[in-house]
Amino acid sequence: MSEKNRDGKRTARERLAVEREKQKSAEKRRRTLIVGASVVCVLGLAAVIGVVAANAGKDKGSSAGPVVAPSGAQGKDSLAIPVGKDSAKSTLTVWEDFRCPACKAFETAYRPTLHELADSGKLRIEYHLVRLIDGNTNGKGSLHAANAAACAQDAGKFRDYHDVLYENQPEESDDAFADDAKLIQLAGKVPGLDTPTFRACVKDGRHNAWVNKSHQAFEAGKFGGTPTVLLGDKNIYQDQTMTPAKLKQMVEAADQG
Repeated sequence: MSEKNRDGKRTARERLAVEREKQKSAEKRRRTLIVGASVVCVLGLAAVIGVVAANAGKDKGSSAGPVVAPSGAQGKDSLAIPVGKDSAKSTLTVWEDFRCPACKAFETAYRPTLHELADSGKLRIEYHLVRLIDGNTNGKGSLHAANAAACAQDAGKFRDYHDVLYENQPEESDDAFADDAKLIQLAGKVPGLDTPTFRACVKDGRHNAWVNKSHQAFEAGKFGGTPTVLLGDKNIYQDQTMTPAKLKQMVEAADQG
């Protein structure tokens, strides 16, 4: 083999080594919370699968029952709850867990901007509800809160109740959302939501199997943590330079284009 060929192969190997290091660095950055929270809500998928399976026969309306999507759910298998106009040129996909502290941090930082962009018709948001924290604590609060949010969607009040849940999020170790009475009490903060229909939906776990199916889709997507926030195909949660102002600028540029 000529010296030139050996040098060429050596150079190729060096490029591959550099690329691997870049990928490792990108993976580390992905786990850094862009709004200053110290931990992304993550756990092993095997543990989550075990918890979901263990709870399947315990919760009313669990995965053992029929999958009932909330009213107006869209996307593949009707797993997305939409907020905003279908005509919006930009779509933000959010995978979230109501017990996840990092999800609350994202919501606190970005909520005013998301509301503004959605209300102006420039952004459509698709919420996907999962139950990662249940796997950490062997709890049910993520499942029950997600079911209650789906019940609120049936009543046309998802966004308001969604925000109330994050504003009243318990400590991660506290499975307070497993108490349906607590979820119904919080519904009182949303005008017109606390009705007999909503209460029955929450208590019966009407959408529990749908939540479990959404969680399975999250696992299949191999996202690894919550929140996962996608603007089109770009995971903006991996971008440490992202801010509400930058997101607004991107969405408005797309709307004008």
